Amino acid sequence: MQKCTVALYGCGTVGMGVAQALLARGALNERIGDRVHLKYVVDVRLEEIRGVLQPPEGLVLTDDLAQPLDDPEVDAVVELFGGTTAARTVVERALAAGKDVVTANKALLAEHGDELFRLARAHGRAIAFEGSVAGGIPVIAAIRTGLVGDRIESIYGIVNGTCNYVLTRMLEQEMPYARALAEAQERGYAEADPRLDIEGSDSAHKLVVLARLAFGVNVRLDQIPCEGIAGVELSDLRYARALGYTLKLLVIGIRRGERLELRVHPALLRHDHPVAGVGGAHNAVCIHGSHVGEIVLTGLGAGRMPTSSAVISDIARIALGTYRTDFAALSPFGDVPDAHLVPFGEVETRHYFRLDCADRPGVLAKVANILGEENISIASVRQQEAAAPGEDVVPVVFMTHRAKEGAVARALDRINQLDVVRGERTRMLRVEDI
Repeated sequence: MQKCTVALYGCGTVGMGVAQALLARGALNERIGDRVHLKYVVDVRLEEIRGVLQPPEGLVLTDDLAQPLDDPEVDAVVELFGGTTAARTVVERALAAGKDVVTANKALLAEHGDELFRLARAHGRAIAFEGSVAGGIPVIAAIRTGLVGDRIESIYGIVNGTCNYVLTRMLEQEMPYARALAEAQERGYAEADPRLDIEGSDSAHKLVVLARLAFGVNVRLDQIPCEGIAGVELSDLRYARALGYTLKLLVIGIRRGERLELRVHPALLRHDHPVAGVGGAHNAVCIHGSHVGEIVLTGLGAGRMPTSSAVISDIARIALGTYRTDFAALSPFGDVPDAHLVPFGEVETRHYFRLDCADRPGVLAKVANILGEENISIASVRQQEAAAPGEDVVPVVFMTHRAKEGAVARALDRINQLDVVRGERTRMLRVEDI
């Protein structure tokens, strides 16, 4: 039985889970036998890691990046550093040295995936990356092999557990945004600096990865319109709930003829949509294939054990010798065309608007006139009660029929200039019927 000798770079939250699982020789050994041998753990926190792992004889802990790469016994490098600097160096040098790579680094793949895939093929190696999207949910494997005979028409869903946790707590516990985010940080669902998650960048990275697999195109990160959840207010979640909707931060990829819509933003889904009920730190990915129809994959999208599970599954495929054959043959890992995207201004969805208006006659007519001039049709209008008795400002919620983003942006700019509209701006959320 041929062994696969592994060097693990990065022993943080996920890396520690991977190291412990490989050293425990549990479920992985039961499934594939004693094929995987962890020889190196590379990190700068050597004493801390030594105290946790209690490394057995033969396991080398080192902070030397080059040592495992120069070792001819190492067959596979597992990159869990994160970031795009040292991680890129390790991956490039590993491939050049004839070693396969396993990574969970969505930022690295989103920014440099095209060139790294080319490099891997040039050296007859493979890059496996199940852990880069949706934690322990095997969405990469589902698209890569499970749906290899299907034309993917759309892929969308929740791929950031931090944002999903915050939105869930806001709605279920009537929490303001700042408090829900602080709780997420206390529970380890959000980083001390949560901007990568809450601004939508993490989700955009993952959409770049998914788009290449699902649609066979190369996408630049700066081509994806991206909005996060920082501007979401509790009152809008309440009003939306009364209208039958739940707010989620979605990644969306849809074929439109020969073009693609790719975008990341908060969106309202009807309560009975399968993704609407996915709460807490869970993720959900919906894939619509030409033959299979729509399938929904759900589960924990982050954390030590779910992501470790995905990384270990990739290590197993490398050890079994099956992944490299697939990588060499499947077209998404080769030369792919650049994406032909629908300009965001041409994207059509329904919309939710919430205006804080002066409580006087003629206000709704002024707003309706602007919407009509921009060819935006109103589906419904609800005037809410004033926040306190005697106030002359009332919230008004508009729901529209489908309208183009460009027209909506122009309309909102004009509405915000009306002297009867109070507050900083009109609140807008998109409504998705996918």
